[in-house]
Amino acid sequence: MIALAWRLLGRELRSGELRLLFAALAIAVAAVTAVGFFADRVRLALEREAQQLMGGDLVLISDHPLPESYSAEARRRGLQIAETLIFPSMVLGGEQAQLADIKAVSTNYPLRGHLSTTLRQGEAGQPAAGGPPPGSVWLDERLATTLQSGPGSFVTVGRQRLPVAAILTLEPDRGINFFSLAPRLMMHLDDIPASGLVQFGSRLRYRLLLAGDEKAVGSFKKWLAPRLERGERLEDAQNARPEIRNALDRAQRFLGLATLLTVVLSAVAVVLAARRYMQRHFDACAVMRCLGMTQGRLIGLHALQFFWLAVFSALAGCTLGFVAHFVLVGWLSNLLAVSLPLPGWQPLAQGGAVAGVLLFGFALPPLLQLARVPTLRVMRREMGPPQPFLLGGYGLGFALLAGLILVVAGDLKLGGLAIGGFAAALGGFWLLARLAVLAIGLLRGNGGFGWRQGLANLARHAPSSALQIVALAIGLMAMLLLTVTQARLLDAWQKGMPADAPNRFIINIQPEQRQAVAEMLASLGVTAELAPMVRARLLRIGERPVSAESYPEDERAQRLIEREFNLSWRNTLPPGNRVTKGSWFAPQDAGQGLASVEEGLATTLGIKVGDELLFSVAGVEKRVRVSNLRKLEWDSMRVNFFVLTPSGVIEDVPASYITSFHLPATAAGGGTQLVARFPNLTVIDIGVVIEQFQTVMAQVSNAVRFIFIFTLLAGAIVLYSALLTAFDERRYELAVMRALGAHRAQLRQAMLVELAVVGGIAGLIAAAGAMLLGQLIARQVFQLEMGLDPWLPVVSALGGAVLAVSIGWWAMRRLLLTPPLLALRAGA
Repeated sequence: MIALAWRLLGRELRSGELRLLFAALAIAVAAVTAVGFFADRVRLALEREAQQLMGGDLVLISDHPLPESYSAEARRRGLQIAETLIFPSMVLGGEQAQLADIKAVSTNYPLRGHLSTTLRQGEAGQPAAGGPPPGSVWLDERLATTLQSGPGSFVTVGRQRLPVAAILTLEPDRGINFFSLAPRLMMHLDDIPASGLVQFGSRLRYRLLLAGDEKAVGSFKKWLAPRLERGERLEDAQNARPEIRNALDRAQRFLGLATLLTVVLSAVAVVLAARRYMQRHFDACAVMRCLGMTQGRLIGLHALQFFWLAVFSALAGCTLGFVAHFVLVGWLSNLLAVSLPLPGWQPLAQGGAVAGVLLFGFALPPLLQLARVPTLRVMRREMGPPQPFLLGGYGLGFALLAGLILVVAGDLKLGGLAIGGFAAALGGFWLLARLAVLAIGLLRGNGGFGWRQGLANLARHAPSSALQIVALAIGLMAMLLLTVTQARLLDAWQKGMPADAPNRFIINIQPEQRQAVAEMLASLGVTAELAPMVRARLLRIGERPVSAESYPEDERAQRLIEREFNLSWRNTLPPGNRVTKGSWFAPQDAGQGLASVEEGLATTLGIKVGDELLFSVAGVEKRVRVSNLRKLEWDSMRVNFFVLTPSGVIEDVPASYITSFHLPATAAGGGTQLVARFPNLTVIDIGVVIEQFQTVMAQVSNAVRFIFIFTLLAGAIVLYSALLTAFDERRYELAVMRALGAHRAQLRQAMLVELAVVGGIAGLIAAAGAMLLGQLIARQVFQLEMGLDPWLPVVSALGGAVLAVSIGWWAMRRLLLTPPLLALRAGA
């Protein structure tokens, strides 16, 4: 039987009977494995190079200076130690000023992995023994290009003018580039005091790197873990680079859910293709039954045939996915400072599982029904009424598909939402498609033969037509969301910003510099409010101590509670702020322990009006009671604070100042002048940050758009399968019409009208769905008013019509080539 199944499979593939099944399975497998191969390469990089990616065996990270006792204990246990200090600051090179991510390192950094440098931009780097020596700096290629500075030139860092010794090309623990939008400058830790860059209010990240014998590292970790304070955390090989792991996890889930849309459409294509295959093999099955083949052997023969088909389609899909994943690597790998090894075998297993679920979950039920039909009914080409086991077979297929969605989602809630979302979208699109087919059938009117007959065919094959429309509409909507809607969202956001919206931020203004900075800004024609800023850590809400463990299910709450909040004081409600609960401070509230909290923060952390909050401010505990909640306009580019108090509450603790303002293009050099006079200031150009963010988003969008190409291909296969499913029936209908005198040109016109209407309706539904989702995202997520594009439905409908005609004509052109007499004899 194995040999017979093998011969039958080869014959069916050569004749084209199984090509649609093969294509549907291969496309689904390719979509899943393309994402799987990319994610697996990043995962393997994190596992194999964990120590190199951290710069040591164990890393202690903190937002405040670390106690000397930690280092002393590590040395006592024989561990190697290296230190780094990371913070943003301005760098001057010639006439240019650029915000950079400063990294100061000790002499023996890194303990694991290596740095690479070069003396010429664009050349491959060579391993370097340790970091830059004292009295010199290294620039990464982006910073060197911006400042037009290379080895031999000088840059100003704070109060120091230091020579550039090399171009930094590789930094093992750099991380994800979009977490560090600013370019890198590396200097020696001993040069920090003379630079004057570390001031009160500076945003500093302290890292203590440790390396040594595995047993010694493990014992030190056990000693240190219970002594960690707020704002301190440990990373080792098991949890190294959480920012990469979290970003990868989210990206893999999002891309994985996008691929599942392809899998769902491929499942529909498999059902249609398998049904047509069985219908066209009634005679062969009948002959085998008459020659003595039992139901069990007949099922076994086709099961073996389908097994080999699943193997070949999985291999083809995995090969295509492996090739396609290099596109994702090209778009996304430059966002990762990680060398990617070749992937493992797990994506191949995922591809095989997808092929097996689709084929045996959705193609096996028709086979079971065929095997159970009596021989005489098979000879009459009747499948008989649906049997309970058939419905159960499809139920098993849907259950396996739902399980696959849950596995890819990686979260029960997210997976449940995805299943519900897919079901609602498919159901809603199906209903719209049926209504559209019903409505357009009423428009036949007195048009020509082709128009009337084309619309009549739509109405006659309404379920099949609706299925074609749904498949195309889903693929088109996905592409519209990632092209037109994304561009309009960005355009609406940019247009929603006033022409004089702040485009510069200045931080780290010290109290003694406040007056001079304000005067210099005024001389540039800038009116800006310098707001005091105090950094504080939230310790309690009411009588409840809070930490990351207090919010086990909320990652955002964990991040917020571990960071230091920016607090400020003022007696008037800031512009762009609106009180939503409680009341703003009265004049008599000055000096009272009251606080105003941002509404979103209060919701995330469970803070209510009347709650008492305990903050640690520069080692001093401050208690305040929440008197009101505020809603902020975060996209206004103004200085905003999570927590505000009236004057006289936190003014006795050290503070720095921050401001935002609009700097006209004619005065763009003012930022450089400010940094030259006040080297410790950090001037942030919002335009540059937004441009970098847009670049990153464009790369991610390209990757997602590439995945949705598979979705569009799956939709095209559904359309093609739906047309071929009714091929024999359509051939008989056309033969009757030709026998009654219809010309081939008239029938061609009718078929083109039918296909164009299917594509046009799909385009309209896709445009409506994309516009609706775009409006929801604009209003609910970004609080924007996005205008409607009246041309989008027209363009989408025309594009859908062209696509449907191109695909459908390829499937149905043979209908017109069949002689009427031959078709009538075959249908008799």
